[in-house]
Amino acid sequence: MRYEAITWARLAETLAGHLDASGTGAGDAWLKVAVDGPPAAPGGELAGLLAEALRTRGRAVHVVSTGGFLRPASLRYEYGKQDPDAYYSGWTDTGALWREVFGPLEPGGTGRVLPDLWDPVTDRATRSPYVTLPPRGVLVLHGPFLLGHWFPFDLSVHLRLSPAALARRTEESWTLPAFARYETEVGPAEAADAVVRADDPRHPAWTGLRT
Repeated sequence: MRYEAITWARLAETLAGHLDASGTGAGDAWLKVAVDGPPAAPGGELAGLLAEALRTRGRAVHVVSTGGFLRPASLRYEYGKQDPDAYYSGWTDTGALWREVFGPLEPGGTGRVLPDLWDPVTDRATRSPYVTLPPRGVLVLHGPFLLGHWFPFDLSVHLRLSPAALARRTEESWTLPAFARYETEVGPAEAADAVVRADDPRHPAWTGLRT
């Protein structure tokens, strides 16, 4: 896999330009974008830069983090607070993402997206109001383990860290087996439309777009 040096700002501009010119999402459809990567990667920052670049092009954007769609603590910690398998497949409420985020953006949908569902700090529902994304708007979803769920992304970007960099920059080391499992079962570098090497967040490099 060949990588080319790029800045985060130029990466966001390139992705925004591709999305804005894309035939997908023409008419009244919505575009859905994944920024996939571990917490040690700057996925939230890239999602924010991409949103800014799209808005300058006149596109409405709504950014959603999977951190707002965690399941209640009683379900996340059913097998203990440091179970990597539960972290991998049981922490994020994928059913709620389908229902509250992707469902409203299907053809003929309302466009009313729930920005978040659960506050993991208080372990209570956030009760956030719905946000209406107008036709031709763009959803940007960021978080870990986004690929492999059949989410209907029009563009997916995977932020990749080498095993050594991931281990060095991950605060919760017990989660590392979950990322190894993701590599084996999903192969995000092969599944994504673009891969960004983020071992050194100051000097990203990427593969370019495969679409």
